[in-house]
Amino acid sequence: MRLLLLWLLNAVALLLVTYLLPSIRVDGFGAALIAALGLGFINTLVRPVLALLTLPLTVLTLGVFYLVLNGFLFWLASHILPGFHVQDFVSAMIGAVLYGLIAWLLSALIPD
Repeated sequence: MRLLLLWLLNAVALLLVTYLLPSIRVDGFGAALIAALGLGFINTLVRPVLALLTLPLTVLTLGVFYLVLNGFLFWLASHILPGFHVQDFVSAMIGAVLYGLIAWLLSALIPD
């Protein structure tokens, strides 16, 4: 039950990001649900591999490259998932940070 609620809250977080950044667009709540699920899979399966491969660069930049990695995965999701569009890479980086913050705040509302 908690997992479904988190999925819905992530979709709401994605919709909130689209209201804050006009360069990110989601075609509706159904597309937001699919995009939230896709982002979850990408973050679960692809991010650990890329984080390990780019670890030297992340250490060299004192962790700033991790923001670039988050933006890349957000941008990648927009090219894979239908109904989820990101205009450019800078928007993807800003959107990834906003999405993470909003999703974290919304998930903090759910009791353990």
